Amino acid sequence: MAKSERLDKLIAHQCALPRSEAVRAIRRGRVAVDGKTCRLPDSKWDPETVALSLDGAAIGYKKFLYLMLNKPAGLLCVSRDPKAPTVMDLVPPEWSRRGLFPAGRLDKDTHGLVILTDDGDFAHRMLSPKKAVYKHYRAILDAPVDPAVCEAFAAGTAFEDGTPCLPAELTVLEAGETPLVDIAVCEGKYHQVKRMCGAHGLGVNWLKRISIGGLTLDESLEEGEMRELTEAEKAAIFG
Repeated sequence: MAKSERLDKLIAHQCALPRSEAVRAIRRGRVAVDGKTCRLPDSKWDPETVALSLDGAAIGYKKFLYLMLNKPAGLLCVSRDPKAPTVMDLVPPEWSRRGLFPAGRLDKDTHGLVILTDDGDFAHRMLSPKKAVYKHYRAILDAPVDPAVCEAFAAGTAFEDGTPCLPAELTVLEAGETPLVDIAVCEGKYHQVKRMCGAHGLGVNWLKRISIGGLTLDESLEEGEMRELTEAEKAAIFG
């Protein structure tokens, strides 16, 4: 059972409103609890046992939200940026809520799987190197891969500036002058995949994240589309 929470906090969080706007909405009679208008912002309710509505529209309570996004290139993977569009601009109104953020970043020109959530503990477990949740990427490189490079990745390679990386996996899927490879890492250093490859003289022409732990990107999602994760999918990340 959820703990009782102030009505203004519930409305602000579930409807992505500033707390002050939630208070005004409540005091103006726009909010109903179990079908009855409530004008008391500081009244407390158990969100799992009451029905809330704003302007007659039902508010479906979720303590936390977990979304799978197929990120297109060209967007910053941050909560907000005053000068450039971000992945948060893709969130439909029904999932817009305060505290939602991309759990782990992808470069602006990188495609693929991003998890959006407002559950900080969940995000920390998913991203912490200590949890060894591997993220798999597909990449097209600009030169053939020497087997020694795969061995270096497995041993724990380093960037050109000497920054060490934890052991990773580099697997050639399609050999050639511009090979298709799978790269798996369990940490998230800045531009990590590109910098690891660059340290061995390899450029990355194209990059897409396809999985996090046991969760694989739903390829039925067009780029820019998202959907909620199922309970099984959330568990698969750590499975």
